[in-house]
Amino acid sequence: MITFAKPFSNCAAMRRKSENRAMSDVNTSKWASLPTEQPNPASAHIDEASTLGILQILNDEDRTVPGAVNAVLPQVAEAVELVVMALRNGGRLFYVGAGSSGRLGVMDAAECPPTFGTPPGTVQGIIAGGAGALLQAAERAEDRPEDGASELRGRNLSERDIVMGIAASGVTPFVLGSLEYARRAGAQTVFFTCNPEAAGQVDASVNIVPEVGPEAITGSTRLKAGTATKIVLNMITTAAMVRLGKVYGNLMVDLKPTCAKLNDRAGRILMETTGLSREDSQRLLAAAGDLKTAIVMANRAVSMETARQLLVKNGGIVRLALTDGA
Repeated sequence: MITFAKPFSNCAAMRRKSENRAMSDVNTSKWASLPTEQPNPASAHIDEASTLGILQILNDEDRTVPGAVNAVLPQVAEAVELVVMALRNGGRLFYVGAGSSGRLGVMDAAECPPTFGTPPGTVQGIIAGGAGALLQAAERAEDRPEDGASELRGRNLSERDIVMGIAASGVTPFVLGSLEYARRAGAQTVFFTCNPEAAGQVDASVNIVPEVGPEAITGSTRLKAGTATKIVLNMITTAAMVRLGKVYGNLMVDLKPTCAKLNDRAGRILMETTGLSREDSQRLLAAAGDLKTAIVMANRAVSMETARQLLVKNGGIVRLALTDGA
């Protein structure tokens, strides 16, 4: 008398119908087609792997990122040229992003003053949700394009500046709003995304689109997309600062010795470039006031005033100052 076959059959049919409806709903989502939201077959069973197995999967995926970045080096070079032009003309570089993208922009900007001696306002990172979002996720803040525009307006953006919008998915409203405002202000714009389709819909001076593929954890752009972002941001500021004369050989000759480690590094750089002893290097640094001037003073046997004149004449480039008229 007790028969469960039909009810169970009905339940199974209802479950299949529900699953089909759910899949249909997924496929109509406006985010479903984003490259960053696609499942990755290589990590489909990551939850079944051992700890070492999980790490191997992640590492295998990470190893694909440098190749994706290599493919867009021409576009990165275009961005560098725009940054150099902006900074030479007294402009500023703004990174704008949300979540991981915003944090990476803020981090790269924060490293420029101690590494390259840039004034704090020369390279600025703007993150959706403000400073608090650096420590605690503020995901909803990325949904307001007007906030991106407002951040740049509050910094008196002008045509001399350059704005780089960073959005792994390519659809972050906060970033897109900032780029639209920058265009209207006459500033140069760079758009970084891992979504080729989105890049085709954004009017920017340069689009940088490393195609890193699906993430090991679906949608977690702090992984491969984040790694690609960090690589590219490091490249842009480093190459721009080299072009601006803040590096001699491969030495950071514009560093600010604001701590014991950097003070020691400045002394070692001066010793390496002049042959002076540690004691003499420290004395010369103190007298010259900065590392570049000290290098020129020692190598050309000139006064501090003459060394500074040579540097000004040659755009702050040590190599040129050392050979000017020699």
